[in-house]
Amino acid sequence: MHRPSYLRLLETGELERRVDAAVALLSSCRVCPRECGIDRLNDEAGYCRSGRLPVVSSYGPHFGEEPPLVGRHGSGTIFLAGCNMRCVFCQNYAISQEYCGREVSCGELAGMMMELCKQGCHNINFVSPTHFVPQILEAVRIAAGMGLDIPLVYNTGTYDSVETLKILDGVFDIYMPDAKYGSDKLALSLSDAPGYVGIMKDAILEMQRQVGDLVVEDGIAVKGLLIRHLVLPENLAGSEEVFRFIAGNVSRGAYMNVMNQYRPCGRIVGDIHHPHHRELMQGITSREYFEAITAARRYGLHRGFFSP
Repeated sequence: MHRPSYLRLLETGELERRVDAAVALLSSCRVCPRECGIDRLNDEAGYCRSGRLPVVSSYGPHFGEEPPLVGRHGSGTIFLAGCNMRCVFCQNYAISQEYCGREVSCGELAGMMMELCKQGCHNINFVSPTHFVPQILEAVRIAAGMGLDIPLVYNTGTYDSVETLKILDGVFDIYMPDAKYGSDKLALSLSDAPGYVGIMKDAILEMQRQVGDLVVEDGIAVKGLLIRHLVLPENLAGSEEVFRFIAGNVSRGAYMNVMNQYRPCGRIVGDIHHPHHRELMQGITSREYFEAITAARRYGLHRGFFSP
């Protein structure tokens, strides 16, 4: 049976040091690449709208994730409010941009983790964790001391700082990053994420360095990298460039979920003046998805997706 890496860090006292290093990033906030520089220890809020304590929208067993995460008993998903991006088509718009949720202590967050573990969930899955890394680490330290012993999943849009990710080395066994775009111009227009492509690539390379390709035991993911890519209408996501990077620089054995579930939602529905309103107000066609899958296979990727 796989033993989560954070338990070793707890036993050696290294987890405590990681918590201190992460919390120090909050005083003049540089938790994410935006480096707002505000004092979140004193509850100042920057781009992500978050202060000292984590904000949770909901939590519970989730059966809509990838099969290796869900298994029989579900992925123990914790939806964190706020985000350091502003995707115009975000399916979790109310959580990420309207900040729907309640502020909790790190002890309460640890309690949620323990509750999900006791329900039999195969992992603890933090959705949009980037801006709450210090608080998550504080909660992990508490929960690990209470007996938490299942893998942690870092489920991110991948506007992440390598400096922060290095603090997480050995804490998260499973990274689940989005590889959203192959173009900085589109990333800025659709997600207000300057320099996204380079930041995303550096982050995924660091994640791969830490955990390697996805390892599945008895149908359940225990460690490794699981990459998501959402195909957008009229190839707005630049899918081929994303696949070229993953296959050429990360691993051809990378588990790559090429997703076809785009639908118009979020701010784009009402923003008729957005330059890509027309494209984003339609779903993707079966042909567009087939072309994306074909491109992924052409670059040697083969895990995590199926031909339509």
